[in-house]
Amino acid sequence: MKLGKITRTILFLFVTVCLLTGFTVAHKGYELYREVLSEDSLKERVEAIQEKDGYTSFKDLPDVYINAVVSVEDKRFFKHNGIDAIAIGRAILNDIQAGRFVEGGSTITQQLAKNLYFNQDKELTRKVAEVLMAFELEKHYTKDQIFELYVNCIYFGEGYYSVGDASMGYFNKSPEEMTDYESTLLAGVPNAPSKYAPTKNLKLAQMRQKKVLARMEACGYFSSDEVETVAQQIVSIN
Repeated sequence: MKLGKITRTILFLFVTVCLLTGFTVAHKGYELYREVLSEDSLKERVEAIQEKDGYTSFKDLPDVYINAVVSVEDKRFFKHNGIDAIAIGRAILNDIQAGRFVEGGSTITQQLAKNLYFNQDKELTRKVAEVLMAFELEKHYTKDQIFELYVNCIYFGEGYYSVGDASMGYFNKSPEEMTDYESTLLAGVPNAPSKYAPTKNLKLAQMRQKKVLARMEACGYFSSDEVETVAQQIVSIN
């Protein structure tokens, strides 16, 4: 009986600490979210991106490129409200199994929030602030606008920080002119720009591209015949 009482006491204390820790992290995350918004409004940060040279609008992006990015970055992007509970649950499970942060479960909206306001540190406080900012983005902007802003501020390697700069730099053409091969190749680069930049290592970039194609087929954006057509182009280029 005495041992059971001690066990229950330890369990109670453990749960209490977890709850208090969670509350503290959430509160600090909220404070960080309010702090960064007070320094620069969301509207100001968004306008700063939209004013960049070479800014590309959503309507000028090839459908294949849009579908490729959604497939590999956030397959439920057009359905969720800023966060993907399924992806977060899977990421938490993988992180627990690995004993460290190996997967973030971040949506495109969260990645945009991070690029607008936060650094790359994988801290819980920052993640809370990032989620709150993602909700703010979803409240004020459409999915098309969020996607547009995202591809105009992410890094594509070789000093290119927008889809327009990257398509011009890698293919010498504007985004709307990209072929299916170029669209799917470029969609895979931001995952690891130092590795997958076509000018760095085309073989590695194409290996990543094949994963993009597989995800597009799995998500229903590409048929097996369409995947095979792009795959043949990969072979012919090599």
